[in-house]
Amino acid sequence: MKSIFFAVLVSCGLLLACHSAKTVSAAAADASKLEGSWELNYILSPGASFDSLYSAKKPVIQFDIANNKVFGNTGCNNFNGPLKIDGNKIDFTQPMAMTWMMCPGNGENVFIETLKKVNRWALSGDNMLTFISGDIAVMRFVKK
Repeated sequence: MKSIFFAVLVSCGLLLACHSAKTVSAAAADASKLEGSWELNYILSPGASFDSLYSAKKPVIQFDIANNKVFGNTGCNNFNGPLKIDGNKIDFTQPMAMTWMMCPGNGENVFIETLKKVNRWALSGDNMLTFISGDIAVMRFVKK
């Protein structure tokens, strides 16, 4: 009786381990779809239009999934830093390096502050990336 119970217990453990491995590899496969360069085409900014914030140059974000790095341009300055991603959860609150050119308007500040609030991401097809804060879509990017 004890040997049957032990065999069932071991079998359940092996099944759970296989399921966990599939879940991790599926999440890694999804994150790999972020790889490359994405151009901002929407940002939630009450009181300011997208075109007024980014009249000269649109922000771009790039992901290097293999090296856990994120970098890009705010529409004015370049930035780079660590990428913290777990499934569809993403965290941009880690310190990032940034160039210090003087930038016109408030677009850069809106971009950086909104990016810090993002906690999830979602893809629509292969060419639309949405950043989400809570349950609200706060930024959208198109694949370049």
